[in-house]
Amino acid sequence: MQRILVIQTAFIGDVVLATGLLEKLHQKFPQANIDIVVRKGNETLFTDHPFLQTVYCWDKKKNKYLHLLELIRLIRRKKYDTVINVQRYAATGLLTALSGARKKIGFDKNPFRFLFTDIIPHDFSGEGDAVHEIQRNHALIRAITDEHAAKPKLHPSEADAKVIACYQTKPYVCIAPASVWFTKQYPATGWIELIRQIPDTYTIFLLGAPGDRVLCEKIEQQSNRSIINLAGKLSFLSSAALMKNAAMNYVNDSAPMHFASAVNAPVTAVYCSTIPSFGYGPLSDRSFVVETPVALNCRPCGLHGHTKCPQGHFHCAVKIQTQQLLETLSAP
Repeated sequence: MQRILVIQTAFIGDVVLATGLLEKLHQKFPQANIDIVVRKGNETLFTDHPFLQTVYCWDKKKNKYLHLLELIRLIRRKKYDTVINVQRYAATGLLTALSGARKKIGFDKNPFRFLFTDIIPHDFSGEGDAVHEIQRNHALIRAITDEHAAKPKLHPSEADAKVIACYQTKPYVCIAPASVWFTKQYPATGWIELIRQIPDTYTIFLLGAPGDRVLCEKIEQQSNRSIINLAGKLSFLSSAALMKNAAMNYVNDSAPMHFASAVNAPVTAVYCSTIPSFGYGPLSDRSFVVETPVALNCRPCGLHGHTKCPQGHFHCAVKIQTQQLLETLSAP
């Protein structure tokens, strides 16, 4: 039986996008034993996954390099036929190089590329060339599959469906208001104004990690309507399951947008300092992008965002009009 390992130990959104590789590999090699390496904390994305065999966790916060050596030992023991490294950094490059696999596939920007058997150009200029990340990732396996990139996919289980069943008694809207980066996060005042204008026929759920709960509580308190704050209360997969059947999911350019893509949920992605043409836009069949209608020569100000607006005005966010978001709720 063929053994294939995918390595993606970046942040959660990157891992979700890399699930397209798992889908494509399973389509092409349905009998293969497919495993993945992720950073500790992201392994719950793959709970009860229907065709993954092993999910390796790399603890990057505690004994990082000691744990990396342990991972190398475990992976060498498994005797993989193919290792596919989605990342471009030295640590995972070393892991790939020392994996013992017959085929070691990685990007040309990885410092250890000279030890790979297959070196793939990484097609990203950083200037908004509109190549989506799933296409960049797919380049790694194009030669062993075909030309068509698979969309990312998460697999919530029946247990996840049971967790969120009590919230699905009437039409609802999900809002994930937080982002790691300040300039990628639509302001709380904007979310509050949107919530006030969403018809009362919809229940509104606020989603996020435990660290987002304070922000969600602020929005809840100032919105002057009944809201259910689920920040920190649902797993990744349960959140995705809830998003799947929402009338609309409002998100930033952040991980929840990729959750929506991975369950083909309707989504409105609000872009502040970044732009969709960087290649991380929504992939759902029913998806919308909302941006400032005002042309700004300072936008985009970076690929990942900043802790504060470099210009001090944050016009890329505050110039967005509530009506732009509201219109997508009823749009086909």
